[in-house]
Amino acid sequence: MMGGMKMCTVHMIAWWLMVIGAINWGLVGIGGFMGQNWNVVNMLLGSWPQVEWVVYILVGASAVAMLFKDSCNMCKAGK
Repeated sequence: MMGGMKMCTVHMIAWWLMVIGAINWGLVGIGGFMGQNWNVVNMLLGSWPQVEWVVYILVGASAVAMLFKDSCNMCKAGK
C-alpha cells in the first residue's frame, strides 16, 4: 500500500476511508451521467441521514489526515 510505506493505524483507516469515498464519488458521477443514483453510502444509510453525514465527514477528515501523514511520528516509526 502506498509504495511500501508503513502507516500507523489511524492513517491506515484514513487511507481506506479515502478509497471508499473515492469509489463512492466516482459511482455518483458515473450514475449521474446515466440518470441513476449510484451513491452507495446513501443507498446503505439513506434512512439515517445523520449517520450518512457522519460518514461523509469521516471521509473528508481522512483526506485531511492523509495530508499530514508525512509529519506523523507514529508512521515514521513504522507502528
